[in-house]
Amino acid sequence: MSEYSQSRALGFAFVTLLMWSTAATAFKLTLRYATVLQTLAIAVAISSLALLMLVALNRQGKTLITVLRQYWRISLVAGLMNPVIYYLILFEAYDRLPAQLAQPINITWTIVLSLMAGFLLRQPIQRFDYLAAVISYGGVILIVSQGDLAGIFNADWIGVGLAILSTLVWAGYWTVNIQDKRPPLVGMCLNFLVATPVVLLVWLVLDGEVPSAEGLLGGVYIGLFEMSLAFVCWSLALKSTPNAATISNLIFLSPFLSLQFIEWLVGETIHWTTYVGLVIIIAGIAYQQLRHRQLSHHANPIQ
Repeated sequence: MSEYSQSRALGFAFVTLLMWSTAATAFKLTLRYATVLQTLAIAVAISSLALLMLVALNRQGKTLITVLRQYWRISLVAGLMNPVIYYLILFEAYDRLPAQLAQPINITWTIVLSLMAGFLLRQPIQRFDYLAAVISYGGVILIVSQGDLAGIFNADWIGVGLAILSTLVWAGYWTVNIQDKRPPLVGMCLNFLVATPVVLLVWLVLDGEVPSAEGLLGGVYIGLFEMSLAFVCWSLALKSTPNAATISNLIFLSPFLSLQFIEWLVGETIHWTTYVGLVIIIAGIAYQQLRHRQLSHHANPIQ
């Protein structure tokens, strides 16, 4: 692997970083002009078209049909989990909460994933997994309270609960993915193709209204950059790099960049407790990942 490969990987990683960093801002701005169901319908439909085009460009059209026939069950389950249930809950959480609260809660899904994989797949759960969860959710409590105990009682706990529930659904989706044998791009495309008619039907029955131009543009942006192209760029970054750990660590910058976009574009005043709480959340996640790497190294010392 040459310096060119690493530079290419970093380029894709930074593009992904920017797309993920603008997601929370895009959610809040779009939900000013469109309902949750309208946003979901537009974003999922656009993402399906984008992923279909990518599959066609990769000449995987026949593979798409073959994989759907062979793995229709997991395509159905995964598609209902993500994007249908996950984004429905996540958008509702963003509609109720300040972005600076919903976004940090959302990144705790990695903690939830290790615990869920342990319970559902019977993988060993270490004591440090529980400690990491305590650390990270301590950061969540700090952000919710904004440094004042009264803030805990005045918080929108339905919104907080929805944000936490979205992490459970997302972690559940990736738990299913652990045993998913479909090619990544094809599998992602099938998920969205399965989800699109479901989402459009729900929108037609429960809403049926078309949002303003601002809402439409926001939904298109979310569908292209948060749901589909970010996934492709991240996959290309990981495939191009000789050191996946270096690329993966860049994602820790995303929530901090996200807060800046939230402040500049959404107009929220970012509280100091949000920054401190976010550092605590990421510290818990980083601690967990470090301990798992150490455990893996001791189990496989030749590596």
